[in-house]
Amino acid sequence: MHPLVTQLHFTRGEFARCFEGIDPEEARRRVEPMNSLSWTVGHLATQEYGFWVVMAQGRNIAPELFDRFGTGQPASTPPWQEMWDIWHSITREADIFLTALRPEDLARQLSYNGRTLPDNVGKMLLRNIFHYWFHLGKAHSVRQMLGHRGLPMYVGDMSAVRYMAEE
Repeated sequence: MHPLVTQLHFTRGEFARCFEGIDPEEARRRVEPMNSLSWTVGHLATQEYGFWVVMAQGRNIAPELFDRFGTGQPASTPPWQEMWDIWHSITREADIFLTALRPEDLARQLSYNGRTLPDNVGKMLLRNIFHYWFHLGKAHSVRQMLGHRGLPMYVGDMSAVRYMAEE
């Protein structure tokens, strides 16, 4: 597996760890001006869906995601379990494309609706990883504002993560 995909998988794990122990009703609560935690899960699923399912694979299996959680959509408080189910489903579908990537694929630009996208696959992967970390910080802030204690203080266990130079 390409090292950037390994990084994305690790980042997804940290995203899931951020939400361990969250009460489903609290996950739907908005601490303004922030979005609800449940919205955040839907929002990250939407980016992976757009990049790795729709644009990379040409499959439009959940078109409602863009209207519900896309950038610029209004804040909402969707059901917590529904969001986790969607996120798990979308990341599984995204991995069909991601786990097959070779180093040379990262320089390739995808086409969508007849036009070539401005960013190559590698930059899209970086954007996806960084987007997760951005929302991870916000989610931890929301949890602190909700009064949660004992939250993760640092990046989790990296003992299974190995650095691999690109070939």
